Amino acid sequence: MAYRVFTDSCSDLPEEYALERGLSVLPMRFHIGGQDYLVDFGKSMSCKEFYRRLREGETSTTAQINADEFVRAFAPVLESGEDLLYIAFSSALSGTYQSARLAAEELKARFPERTVSVVDSLCASMGEGLLVHYALDNRDKGLTLQENTAWLEENKGKLCHWFTVFDLNHLRRGGRVSAAAAFLGTMLSIKPVLHVDDEGRLVPVEKAKGRARSIRALLDHMKATVISPEEQVVFISHGDSEADAQGLADAIRKQWPVKDIKLHYIGPVVGSHSGPDTIALFFLGEPR
Repeated sequence: MAYRVFTDSCSDLPEEYALERGLSVLPMRFHIGGQDYLVDFGKSMSCKEFYRRLREGETSTTAQINADEFVRAFAPVLESGEDLLYIAFSSALSGTYQSARLAAEELKARFPERTVSVVDSLCASMGEGLLVHYALDNRDKGLTLQENTAWLEENKGKLCHWFTVFDLNHLRRGGRVSAAAAFLGTMLSIKPVLHVDDEGRLVPVEKAKGRARSIRALLDHMKATVISPEEQVVFISHGDSEADAQGLADAIRKQWPVKDIKLHYIGPVVGSHSGPDTIALFFLGEPR
């Protein structure tokens, strides 16, 4: 039976990718300058404009997708006779997954012959996007909805996320570091290196002195844990820092003959908390 693959805009995949792969992307929302915006492939506000405003001192907050929004998006697909697979932003970072579960329960009563499979990615940004990429590949290879869901549940814990941020003050506002640590780190040019842990939480792991060393640390972590890199597509996302992201991509290509590397912006959902010039690297590895 045919099934549709859904994700949310926190996956940070470009619009052309979604159109090419037949992927449905539900928009999340952010609030900046007294106004609400959709994360809708830059139609409401481009990522470049979003980061310009953050650099000028504005702050942004985010909102999850609620259950009613999921019902409105999913119901027409089920009515058309298709099942669906939704891959959600990490439940440790948002209530969106729980909203999708509530919607799935409501729709199960309305469409008992249809299946809505909801997967908690435990991922963020293009880490979530990379898991979606594998789900689409699985679908195109002929895996059933049940087989694809089982593969995602088995392998999502191998999706490695490594981030470095430029400005500690954004992490301070999100409660990731203390005000004193943010002040001292800024003065000393300390750049934290973070990852997403097994529970899907964004946690600091180490500190690097200076930008170049922090980006190098991402590559070092990949060296330590990557599985069969020559068989992988690697994703890199950035907070309006394309040159640094491209430099990391070049360093990876020098190290391994990976299949491909895809670069794109960190969208406003994660970007509201990580800030401009963040660099994030995603690949399959063990341990996460």
